[in-house]
Formats: sequence, structure tokens, C-alpha cells
Amino acid sequence: MPRSLILRSAALIVMPLALLAACASLRGAYPTLDGKAPLVIGHRGASGYLPEHTLQSYQKAIEQGADFIEPDLVATKDGELIARHEPNITNTTDVASKPEFASRKTTRKVDGIEETGWFASDFTLAEIKTLRAVQPMKERDASFNGQFGIPTLREILDLARTASKGGRTIGVYPETKHPTYHNDLKLGLDDRLLAILAEYGYARKDSPVIIQSFEVANLKYLRTKTQVRLVQLIDGDDVAVDGSMVLAAPSDKPYDFVVAKDPRDYIAMLTPAGLKDIKAYADGIGPWKPYLMASQGVDANKDGKADDVNGDGAVDERDRKLRAPSDVVKNAHAAGLFVHAFTFRNEPRRLASDYQNDPKAEYRMFYKLGVDGVFSDFPDTAVAARLEK
Repeated sequence: MPRSLILRSAALIVMPLALLAACASLRGAYPTLDGKAPLVIGHRGASGYLPEHTLQSYQKAIEQGADFIEPDLVATKDGELIARHEPNITNTTDVASKPEFASRKTTRKVDGIEETGWFASDFTLAEIKTLRAVQPMKERDASFNGQFGIPTLREILDLARTASKGGRTIGVYPETKHPTYHNDLKLGLDDRLLAILAEYGYARKDSPVIIQSFEVANLKYLRTKTQVRLVQLIDGDDVAVDGSMVLAAPSDKPYDFVVAKDPRDYIAMLTPAGLKDIKAYADGIGPWKPYLMASQGVDANKDGKADDVNGDGAVDERDRKLRAPSDVVKNAHAAGLFVHAFTFRNEPRRLASDYQNDPKAEYRMFYKLGVDGVFSDFPDTAVAARLEK
């Protein structure tokens, strides 16, 4: 579906735990908000290796040294919280191959955009449990398709608790996906999430849980109900040739802002004033990493498109060079907010030319910048780079 683009500039291998701690101590303080080593967050588990949002993917992330595992939460028809990247489960499960569910295919609006497929909210948990996860990214290993089930939040919390031993605590970092969409279906996520966390005794700031959302209203509501750490996510659509941010719906602003006709967008939320507003209800921000350090391409023929600088027949991050860092980390820390940036991936096409195809070089750059945590599809790489500080 074509979308109108609005261009705007942005001012903007697992080691024994004792050895890991000793290395961090010897290497001194980090430029993080609290001076501690940045967190490694297993983004959808170790999703670079196994189908995302499966217990096996989360387990692998834990084995690779992740401090937190990150489930995206959506609700089933009967109000159970399960881990899927989106309410639309077409690309992450084998639902399309199930003839008994063929009639469930439908079209819904998610954050104002029409999508066609199968939606978790049209299935009971028992029905979801008959499905199996698949790899949604074509460039990644699909040999595990159909092997793993779809976990509930309780199963993920149980996994993290069981793995927390020997002085190591595994945290869980749930994202409430599309709160407005779920509220409109009378399947609100927030109270369901809080009720489950209460079963585990997680309601304090030092609980091994961090809740994140791209929307604002639900975070403000959560702040009135819990002291668990909250994170405001900051999205974007693309990065222009010159390195400026490209904003386009639905990635231009929190969707509850759209509904409320609030003119602010994600760029405005990262100004000093915007960060001050966020601090009133959240403990940190989770920005898309180009807001912190963007890359720019070359447009020699002035056609508005980036050139294939390296001549490999594709235009991607390998054809771009890094710009100077923005002030977002500095300003966020000044406001008392920690910064957890997303998403770090190993594939060469996702790495700016400065990194010379070395994903660890990207982590080192952002660690030096002072990020307090990274969302990574490849937690082992993030951990290895952290030890090289």
C-alpha cells in the first residue's frame, strides 16, 4: 500500500557468569545512566537463530548470555496473553496451511492500516496451541519451521524464573502490542498483564520486568498501577539519503496520539521538552537506533535515491556511512531516562560501511555512545562485543 512520506530532519559466546562480571569490573564504568554495563535484551528471543517468540528462541537467548528476553504480547479471543509480533499471525505461524481455519481469514484495521490475514483475537488459546511458529524473515534459517509452539506469557515467565540461578536473574521485557487495537476489541492488555505479573510478585521497580509500548496512554495508566519499570518506544519509518528521519503513518507517532488528534510525533518526543514529558510516566526510552546515530548515502545523480556505492547490485546499509551521533542519549540521561536502542542484527546488509561487515563493531560504537541496553536478534554477538569494551 503506498504511503505518503513526510521528511523531517532528526536533530538529533557465553562465558561463566563470574568471569563475565570480573571482565566488566576490570574494564571500568560504562557511559550509561548508572555506570553499569549495558543490558543485552534478546529481541523476540534469539530470533536470528530460531523462529521468534518461541520458548526455544528465548531459551537460546538465555544460553547466549542475554539479561532480558523480550516477548511481544497480543491477546487471544478468550483474553489470554500470547507472544506474537503482531495481532496478525499470518507470517509467523502456519495458520494459512490449516484448512480448519481457512474461514477465519479476514481484513482488519491495525493502527489505521488495513491488513488481511489471520488475527490472534479470532482464536482461542486452545486453537492457538494447535499452531506452530515459522521464520518470517526470508534471509534466515527456515529449517525449524513447524517445530515449535506459541507460548503464553506465563510460560515465558516460568522459563525466565527457572533459568534464574547461580546469582543470575533473567528478566522479561514484554511489549504491549497495539493497545488501542486491543482496547477496541474489549481485549485490553494492561490489566491482564498486571494481573499475571502480580501472580509472580512482580510490581516493584526492582522486579525483573520492564514493560514497553509505542503508545503513551497505556504507559501512563500502567504508571498509576505499578512501579515496574516502563519504557516509551520511539519508532520511525525510514532514513533518507541525507540521514534525516522519514516519518510515515503508522510509524510517525503513537497511535493513541492519532486517535486523540495530538500533533506531536516521535521526533518531537525526543526533544529535551519531549523527554521531560516522558520522564513523568516512564523510566526509559526505546528508540529506533538511527535516532541515535544515523547513516547517509550518496546521491550522485541527484535523483533522490541512494546510489549503489559498492556496486554489488543492491542498495542497503553497506552503501551508507555513519553521521555524527545525535544528542538523544545525552539529553535522555540528563532527563533521568535510560536508553535501550533497537534493533541490532548481524546480516551484512544491515551494517553501515563503517562497520566493515563486523556486527560487533556496531555494538561497540553504541556502547561507547552510552546506550543502557540493546535489543538484539543475536544476543551472543551483543555479549561478545560488550566484553571487548
